[in-house]
Amino acid sequence: AKNSDLTCTGGYDAIIQYLNDGKRTCKEVEDFMKARASIEEKYAKDLLGLSKKVCGHNEMNTLKRSLDVFKLQTEHVSLSHLQLAQSMREEAKKLEEFREKQREARKKVEQQIDALHKQKSSQFKKTIDSKKTYEQKCRDKEEADQNVNRYTNTNNTKHMEKLYSKAQQAKQNAEEADRLYQQNLSTLGKVRDDWLKEHVKACEMFEKQSVERINFLRNIVWTHLNQLSQQCVTSDELYEEARQSLEQCDVREDIEHFVNLRQTGDKPPAPVAYENFYTGQKPPNGAPPSEAATRLFTHLSAIAHYNCPSLSAALFCEFAGGGHYLVQHTAAGVCYY
Repeated sequence: AKNSDLTCTGGYDAIIQYLNDGKRTCKEVEDFMKARASIEEKYAKDLLGLSKKVCGHNEMNTLKRSLDVFKLQTEHVSLSHLQLAQSMREEAKKLEEFREKQREARKKVEQQIDALHKQKSSQFKKTIDSKKTYEQKCRDKEEADQNVNRYTNTNNTKHMEKLYSKAQQAKQNAEEADRLYQQNLSTLGKVRDDWLKEHVKACEMFEKQSVERINFLRNIVWTHLNQLSQQCVTSDELYEEARQSLEQCDVREDIEHFVNLRQTGDKPPAPVAYENFYTGQKPPNGAPPSEAATRLFTHLSAIAHYNCPSLSAALFCEFAGGGHYLVQHTAAGVCYY
């Protein structure tokens, strides 16, 4: 040992500091997971609110169905994040309970060791004091013996009796101090043995706690990461459903759906005919469109067929006379609306 002083608690203090650092780490991880849960919960609520907003309300047919699925899956993703937040809080609660359980178990052991430290320190001080007293009494005895020897040949009997009496008293005092010193030393030995036995048991218990703490932290962080990974998988599955819905979106079908739903006729409006004010004569009904209108329609129809021969092409045409109509070029022919 680097320090063999019986009253030194450096090693024990280092262990307690290590345990306190571990407890602090548990609290930090617990707070981290609670904060992450709050972030997930806020994100889930924001996402849920977003999924309720209008998106494609005026759209129709396959695209509308795809947008509805898109919003629905967004809502499901928000609910999955809300569930994730709850799971994270449950894991944080487990960590909190584990930390408190270890703290209570440590508290009892630490109180017992602290009491033994105080007892050991008190007995050590008492033993050292008795040792000092013993050494002083021994020096007093030696001095008294020297005085007796120094005046052995003197004729002063009374003085010799006094010196002899002091020597006897010093001897008794030294013997009593020796007895007390050995008694305190023996008591200190028993206190030390009790402390050492409990210290070993405490160290074994602290080591067990440290192993449990490290394993628990490792596993709970592992679980936390698994939850995050599973959330990614869940989100991707929900997004895949939205993607599959988008794959069913048919552009041609939607255009034709709109045309069929909103069409107003299959012929372009007739050109405005000249009416003679004096004669009131009008051209016969159903007169063909003017040459200019025919040329414009033929030109636009050819452009639509060249650019997109496989899809419907809708063109909006206006005529000098103020009329207008929608031209749809399809494989079946040309329609007017």
